Amino acid sequence: MEINDLTAAESRVWRAFHKGEPVAFGEGEAENPATGSDWGPERTVRASVLRALLLSTPQVDGEIPRLRLSGARVTGQLNLMYAVVDHPLHLRYCHFEESPDFYGSRLRQLNLRSSVLPSVSLASTRIDGPLRMTDCRVRGPVKLAGSQIAGALFMDGADITTSDPSVPVIQLHQSVLSDGFAAPGLRVRGEIRLDGATVGGSVNLEGAELSNPGGNALRAQSLEVRADIRARRLRAEGGVDLRGARIAGRLDLMRSRLSNPGGMALRASSCVIGELWLFRSEPLEGTLHLRRSRIDVLSFEPEVAPGEVLFNNLTYTALTPHEPADRRLPLLERDGDGYVPYAYEQLAAAYRHVGDEGAARRVQLAKQRRHRATLPWLGRVWGHLQDTTVGYGFRPLRAAVWLLSLLAAGSIVYALHHPRPLKAAEAPEFNPVFYTLDLLLPVISFGQEGAFAPTGGYQFLSYALILTGWILATTVIAGVSRSVTRQ
Repeated sequence: MEINDLTAAESRVWRAFHKGEPVAFGEGEAENPATGSDWGPERTVRASVLRALLLSTPQVDGEIPRLRLSGARVTGQLNLMYAVVDHPLHLRYCHFEESPDFYGSRLRQLNLRSSVLPSVSLASTRIDGPLRMTDCRVRGPVKLAGSQIAGALFMDGADITTSDPSVPVIQLHQSVLSDGFAAPGLRVRGEIRLDGATVGGSVNLEGAELSNPGGNALRAQSLEVRADIRARRLRAEGGVDLRGARIAGRLDLMRSRLSNPGGMALRASSCVIGELWLFRSEPLEGTLHLRRSRIDVLSFEPEVAPGEVLFNNLTYTALTPHEPADRRLPLLERDGDGYVPYAYEQLAAAYRHVGDEGAARRVQLAKQRRHRATLPWLGRVWGHLQDTTVGYGFRPLRAAVWLLSLLAAGSIVYALHHPRPLKAAEAPEFNPVFYTLDLLLPVISFGQEGAFAPTGGYQFLSYALILTGWILATTVIAGVSRSVTRQ
C-alpha cells in the first residue's frame, strides 16, 4: 500500500508509526467511543491500512516502530490471523465497526483500553507482554481460549455481554497467564469460562458483577491459581463452578452475593484451597457444594449457607470464626447426602484443633443421635437407652448420678427389708449399701450378693438393679473406648 492511497487521518498514523509516536484523535480520555459510529473521515482509519502498516512496512534505522492510536473509528476487519507482529499495539478509545481477529497470532503487546468492539478473537494467541482491555465495551464473546499471555490480563471496569447465552462471553479455558487476571469492577452478562486455565499470579474479581441466570456465571473447572482469588463484594447471578480447582492462596468471597436458586450457588468440590473465606457474605441462594475438597482454613458463619449443603469427604484443618457446636450442627443436618458420619468427625476434629473438647463431645453426641435414626427399631431403642442413661458415654457424670440414685434407693429399701441369709451360720453381717453395690457393679464383689436372697418384690428389685448396672457399665465402657480410640 502506497502512502498516496491514504486519507489524511491514515497518513498521520502511517508517519507516526515508524517513530512510535502517539496519534490521538478527539479528546483522548474524555472521549466516548460508544458514539464512534458517528465520527467522520477526519478520525476514521481503515483496518486494511493498519494491517499493512504492521506487517509490510520496513523499519527505519534508529527508530523503534509502535502503533499508538487512540480515539479512531476503525472500519473493516482487522485480520491478523496467524500473523507475527513485532511491534506493540495500542488501540485505545477506539471504535471498531467489525470484530478484530488475532487468532493464532504472536504479538508483542496489545492495549485495547476503553475501546468498543462487537467481539474479539484472541484464541491461541501468544502475547509476550500484557493484554489490556480495561474499561472496554464488548457486545460479543471475547475469545481467549488456548492463549498464552506472558504478562497480566487486565479487564478492570470492562462491560462485556452477548446476545447468545449459549456461548461463553469470556472464553479463557486452557489459557496460560504468566502473571495475573485483574478484573475488579468487571460487568459480564453471560458465562465466564476458565476451565483448565493456569494463572501464575492472582485473580482479582473484587466488586465484579456477573449475570447468567439459570446457568453458570463463572465456570472454572480445574483452574490453577498460584496465588489468590480475590472476589470481595462479588455479585454473581448464576452458579460459580470451581470443581477441581487448585488455589494456592485464598479464595476470598467476603461480603459477596452468590445467587442461583434451585442450583449450585458455589461448587468447589474436589478442590485444593489454602483458605476459603465466605464470612460476612449474604446468605447463599442455592446449594453450597464442597464434597471431597481439602481446605486448610474454612471461614464462614452458619447463616451464610441457609439451604442445602454437600460436605461429604470435605477435609479442613481450621474452622473460623469460632462458633458454638449448636450453631454449626444444623448445617450437617441439611446435608443433601443425608447422614454423613465423616462430616461430624471432621467438625469434631476442628473443635479439638482449637482445644474446645466440650464442643467436640457435643458434635460426637449429635452424630450418635443422627446415626440412631438410621437403625432398625431394636437398635433405636437401645440407642435411646444409652442416650438417656449416659449420653452415649459422652456424659459420664450422668452415669454417676444414676448410680448414686440407684444406690440410695436400693440401700434404703434393703435397710428396711433385710433379705434372708442363704446360710445363717456362714453369712456375713448384712450391709444394705454394699449389698446394693454388689447388685449394681457387675465385676466387683463385696460378698453380699451371694450370701443373701431377697424374696417377692424385693427379688425383682434386685434383678432390676443388676440389669441397670450392666447397661450403665456397658455404655460407660463404650464411651471410654471411643475416647481412647480418638486419642
